[in-house]
Amino acid sequence: MAFDSLAVDKATMERGKKVYTQFCMTCHQIDGGGVPGLNPPLEKTPHILGSKTKLIRIILKGMNTHEEIDGETYSNIMAPHDHLTDQQIADVLTYVRNSFGNKAIAITPGDVKYVRATIK
Repeated sequence: MAFDSLAVDKATMERGKKVYTQFCMTCHQIDGGGVPGLNPPLEKTPHILGSKTKLIRIILKGMNTHEEIDGETYSNIMAPHDHLTDQQIADVLTYVRNSFGNKAIAITPGDVKYVRATIK
């Protein structure tokens, strides 16, 4: 079943990289390493590799809690990005989940649509 495959198509990665560059790179940096004490890294963390639903909710609702990752606390507020389309969110999250040393199942626009409907 394609949904469970870790294979991600090139077009999704290219679109995701464009969204990442426009909306995410300033805080999470070009290499996904984040900024110590402010913006968490995107490499091999539970937020990125774990629950797709939780990750989608972070994009849609933002995050204003202090997060501890590998013993370091990150305190910068992340604004919601609910203005992005389901396709853009799926693409950028799939890009992040398969960049910076990560390997995880793709997120689909249907996944985003479902989560978006549950939080409105």
